[in-house]
Amino acid sequence: MHRTPRLPRRALALFAVVALMAAAAACSSGGSQDASSDGGGDLRSVTLMLNWTPNAQHAGIYAADELGYYEDVGIDLEIVEPAETGVEPVVASGEAEFGIAQAESLLPARAAGIPVVSIGTLLPHNDSSLMALADAGIARPRDLEDRTYGGYGGSLETELINRLVECDAGDPSKVDFVEVGNVDYLTGMQRGRFDFAWVFNGWDALRADTVDGVDVTTLPFIDYEECIPDWYTPLLLTSESTIADDPELVRDFLAATARGYDLAISDPQQAADLLLQAAPELDRDLVEASSAYHAGRFADEGAPWGVEDAQVWSDFGDFLVGAGLLEEAIDTDAAFTNEFLPTDPAPSPPSP
Repeated sequence: MHRTPRLPRRALALFAVVALMAAAAACSSGGSQDASSDGGGDLRSVTLMLNWTPNAQHAGIYAADELGYYEDVGIDLEIVEPAETGVEPVVASGEAEFGIAQAESLLPARAAGIPVVSIGTLLPHNDSSLMALADAGIARPRDLEDRTYGGYGGSLETELINRLVECDAGDPSKVDFVEVGNVDYLTGMQRGRFDFAWVFNGWDALRADTVDGVDVTTLPFIDYEECIPDWYTPLLLTSESTIADDPELVRDFLAATARGYDLAISDPQQAADLLLQAAPELDRDLVEASSAYHAGRFADEGAPWGVEDAQVWSDFGDFLVGAGLLEEAIDTDAAFTNEFLPTDPAPSPPSP
């Protein structure tokens, strides 16, 4: 495995890079470049671009890499961290064969003419939450009235919070929004810069509560599906041309990746150790806690890892259009495929 230097943490905000994506699409070849051998036998050099810095959501990928699962299918995997223009243009251009992104960036990318397709989801449900300090008294969405949200200034952030508050009979006009960018959310709340933030439960909220010992409350998005849709984040993607020209590469990559996630589900401690072996700069306590948290969440019970549902994509696409975040409806069925995933059910996580 080869790794590039770490890039600054970037926003997951929705439409900040769509203009850049559209420009990239204009110069993208749309074709996967012929992978070259590095002289190490018959292994094929393949690049995967992450959506973020390494974390426990990526545990299955690092497990597969560290244990040689990619080599077993003839792949020498290079894992790189995200480009400033986003993952989608890089994958569409063939500079990386695979990437990790999220539905809120993939659908606008496709609307902008970038031919990328989701080929599997790392998590079957969105693990996002709104997090606040426990003493802020935020127990339900309408409690966000007269509070300040700290985020990236993205239109999706505003729309989701407004929908949540309104759905709970609150007044979204009473929520204040401040753009804080890439900050430590916990520190920002403790210093009174803002009252709540959008985080991932299995990383940021877990770090605050379990590792740092700070009492926080969360409003998990998945608890409010009557108000906002579920969607896939993070997910694996490739280009339409790679699917057309090299389907066996897609199938082999996913077979090895699924093996890694099967291990992350059945043995989260080993998955944590392997992630730390690849990224020793990470906090061990957080990685171990997050790996244990995700073990029971990487796949729905009795279902194969990675499978996506057409209704989830359709509902999220409708939400974006209805909110004015996409100008017009797009074919969400063309945005994903389950064709290349292994079909065996994922293993059960260990008992607590």
